Amino acid sequence: METYEYPGYRCGPCPPGFEGNGTHCADINECLFANPCFTGSKCLNIAPGFRCEPCPPGYKGNLVTGVGADYAKASKQICTDVDECNDGNNGGCDPNAICTNTVGSFKCGPCKSGFVEKEPGSCTPQKACESPSHNPCDVNGYCLFERNGDVSCSCNVGWAGNGNVCGRDTDIDGYPDEPLPCIDNNKHCAQDNCRLTPNSGQEDADNDGIGDQCDDDADGDGIKNVEDNCRLLPNKDQQNSDPDSFGDACDNCPNVPNNDQKDTDQNGEGDACDNDIDGDGIPNGLDNCPKVPNPLQTDRDEDGVGDACDSCPELSNPTQTDMDSDLVGDACDTNEDRDGDGHQDTKDNCAEIPNSSQLDSDNDGQGDDCDNDDDNDGVPDYLPPGPDNCRLIANPNQKDVDGNGVGDACEEDFDNDTVADPLDVCPESSEVTLTDFRAYQTVILDPEGDAQIDPNWVVLNQGMEIVQTMNSDPGLAVGYTAFNGVDFEGTFHVNTVTDDDYAGFIFAYQDSASFYVVMWKQTEQTYWQATPFRAVAESSLQLKAVKSETGPGEYLRNALWHTGHTPGHVKLLWKDPRNVGWNDKTSYRWRLLHRPQVGYIRVLLYEGPQLVADSGVVIDTTMRGGRLGVFCFSQENIIWSNLQYRCNDTVPVDFEPYRRILLEQP
Repeated sequence: METYEYPGYRCGPCPPGFEGNGTHCADINECLFANPCFTGSKCLNIAPGFRCEPCPPGYKGNLVTGVGADYAKASKQICTDVDECNDGNNGGCDPNAICTNTVGSFKCGPCKSGFVEKEPGSCTPQKACESPSHNPCDVNGYCLFERNGDVSCSCNVGWAGNGNVCGRDTDIDGYPDEPLPCIDNNKHCAQDNCRLTPNSGQEDADNDGIGDQCDDDADGDGIKNVEDNCRLLPNKDQQNSDPDSFGDACDNCPNVPNNDQKDTDQNGEGDACDNDIDGDGIPNGLDNCPKVPNPLQTDRDEDGVGDACDSCPELSNPTQTDMDSDLVGDACDTNEDRDGDGHQDTKDNCAEIPNSSQLDSDNDGQGDDCDNDDDNDGVPDYLPPGPDNCRLIANPNQKDVDGNGVGDACEEDFDNDTVADPLDVCPESSEVTLTDFRAYQTVILDPEGDAQIDPNWVVLNQGMEIVQTMNSDPGLAVGYTAFNGVDFEGTFHVNTVTDDDYAGFIFAYQDSASFYVVMWKQTEQTYWQATPFRAVAESSLQLKAVKSETGPGEYLRNALWHTGHTPGHVKLLWKDPRNVGWNDKTSYRWRLLHRPQVGYIRVLLYEGPQLVADSGVVIDTTMRGGRLGVFCFSQENIIWSNLQYRCNDTVPVDFEPYRRILLEQP
């Protein structure tokens, strides 16, 4: 504006958004003076004025822009939290997950009730045994809870498949009569190649779709099995250079007789002609354990027998005699066993607590059953400040990210044996993973005389099937794994129409005079040797406790044949009241539950899908655990198929009435 005074003009005030005397004006930084924008939204100064960026993600509010400090102070940007969980899309979380709103954000999970997170961010319906709507199992299957909280399905006896789908299984070997539409390509959904004869390995040498067990010419060479000296390998010429029963084409010692065809080191060369039977690099003549690999040749007692195969490694016993077949040489066998678990006190790592398995997870010389810290990580198994959330794997930090009570170190593999818990037959023992009878001990129960030959065992299906081919003396094939509590099941089938004698299985084997046997005779019969006493067999399923004063021999032989008590040898614990024998070429499935810590025994027998015999609860503490095996007596062509064992120390609920009775006893 012009004025009469010097200098002839006057400047008005600075325009809004500026400060100064009018002659000189500078932009006002409203962002600095008034801080008008929401925390997290950037304030942009402009000339003149300011502008706030939009509210940050997770918030909603106004866009503020203006000029001047006064306006900036009076017009603060307001941003409010956005509730993403109510956007109609569950915030972007899985529809079955719980969406939780937070200030400025949200979080997904955990899964809603009835659902489980299998993959990060994904919730799938939780399988539940008790809920029909979530039970994934076939109507002819049953549901089981796994250690990880999941469930698994298995088919009922007489049915086979993956559990989600089950079909009839006439021979009860684990394969259905007809193929099943399973989406997981489970091998047990494929059609059984021998519908009426158990063959749990489905062996088929000539690949003609007919299993070896029911194929008259298993190798397809035109020569019937009964006449073929190589049943599983084509050899039309039937050449046989040695006097054994195996042709050269399948004889692992073609020039040396060896009807057992034993090949300890599995190198294709039979023991009878192998210069290094155990394959440890030391010739048989120089090897102090020719049948057990021991390249170091350690021999503490200097008796010429290496520790690896010495039945008394600390006491000289070069003859290695073991009269009671308990794997402890007579020279050091005291037979003193306070807890009755089959391990003499001097060798028992829990001498006063039955623990036939002798499991010692931390190798400290103290068995897990009497060790308060099985993994030696400083966290007691059950006592404060425990319990240890990984009892068998050292994890002193007890890290458990998902808070499910199972430590991260053992989440999927509790015993750290590289076999996932659902597949592990003993998930709390790193020493036992799968059912396997490929390694077994033959025990002859009537070694005297030659009235009958010894049993001939053939092991198939990677140790899950055993066939006995001869009409033999009483004998056992005993696995080397010892058990505390165990569930043991298998399919029994006599694959012939000749003879009518005994077959069965054993459990809690401790020595040749101490074991339980479940045995079945087809018809009633008096034993043909009347000495030392007259023995009469009835045609019924029997459960016996063998505790023989003499061990193998004529007394035990007749006592086993006889149905009933034989003082000093055999106690009859239960007999099927139906008094029926087994049928030729018919499959039966047995289930045994044994809890030696309380003396609980129960035997169930199925014919097809039908339960036909049940011992009920039998209480006996004669043997507090031991090894498993099969039994035969004068019966040939017996098949024990689809064998399965599982460690189990959980006492069934039907024991409770007996617990009270036992507690009331003086």
